Amino acid sequence: MVRFTVLASGSKGNSTVVSGGRTRILVDCGLSCRELFRRMKLAGEEPDTLDAIVITHEHMDHINGLAVTARKLGIPVYFTEATHRAWMRWLTPRRQMTYAQWLEQCRRQAAERQAEANAAAEEGEPDEPDAEPEAEMQPAAAGAPLQASDPAPKPASDGPPSRKEDPTWLPAVEYFQAGQPFEIGDIAVSPFTIPHDAADPVGFVFSAEGLRMAFATDLGYIPPNVKAQLQGVDLLLLESNHDLEMLRDGPYPWAVKQRVLSRVGHLSNEAAAEFLENGYDGQAAYVILAHLSESNNLPELARVTAERALNGRASLLANRLLLAAQHEPLSAIYF
Repeated sequence: MVRFTVLASGSKGNSTVVSGGRTRILVDCGLSCRELFRRMKLAGEEPDTLDAIVITHEHMDHINGLAVTARKLGIPVYFTEATHRAWMRWLTPRRQMTYAQWLEQCRRQAAERQAEANAAAEEGEPDEPDAEPEAEMQPAAAGAPLQASDPAPKPASDGPPSRKEDPTWLPAVEYFQAGQPFEIGDIAVSPFTIPHDAADPVGFVFSAEGLRMAFATDLGYIPPNVKAQLQGVDLLLLESNHDLEMLRDGPYPWAVKQRVLSRVGHLSNEAAAEFLENGYDGQAAYVILAHLSESNNLPELARVTAERALNGRASLLANRLLLAAQHEPLSAIYF
């Protein structure tokens, strides 16, 4: 049996469960662990049955609960290498300190080195050469923030490090590359590049038991490579983020509006409809509109715009149109 369950879709968090055979994959982890598990139970999914997490890109609404969820379930996380690096940088920002804190750190480190040298001399051990003293680091100016040195590595413990010790620790990390299919248990995964302002964003086509399910959100437009991936699928999850007029007249700052409208932003209702009318082959039994903006869209607008495109072609009338929501899971789709 193949099952597709959208748990949440939107700027406040995205997560979907894809099930095929004996394998269950979580696509993105944008909800907190507690909320994710709550949504899964509402949708009839058991968190303990998840086998892996795959990540489309590193933006907060796609990775917010990733570390806690992966640790709690003890399952591997699949990224592109660039996305993993970007996620790690986001979790481990460079620390800063004031000039006074820097001076105090230098005094403390010098005192510790002197105490170690004195102890070694008393025991008759030869002095080891000191590491390059950090006190020789010069601040840019008094009162300016300074980059703190990395903490000394701690001895390995029997168990995994705590979130405070290493917020980026995961039970296992697996890398994939766009354009190179791979398998997770009974599900084949085909990742493809999408145009979005992230390190290495991807969409997916999941295949199981002869069925194909396409996943394409967070893309500024639909380039030829994406159009090719969205053909011949049994289920199509496609972004329909904003209504153009609502976005232009809406509350976002001008710079944010420009980002959303750009070719590495988000897909509008009109752009999604244009694809459905002119670039889509109509093979999917289900079309799910996803990642709807709560500020710049209305479910009715997204639905009507897509329905016009589908109704304009007799071959698409058999497609069932659904809308994924932000605050509640979509009923599971079974094949």
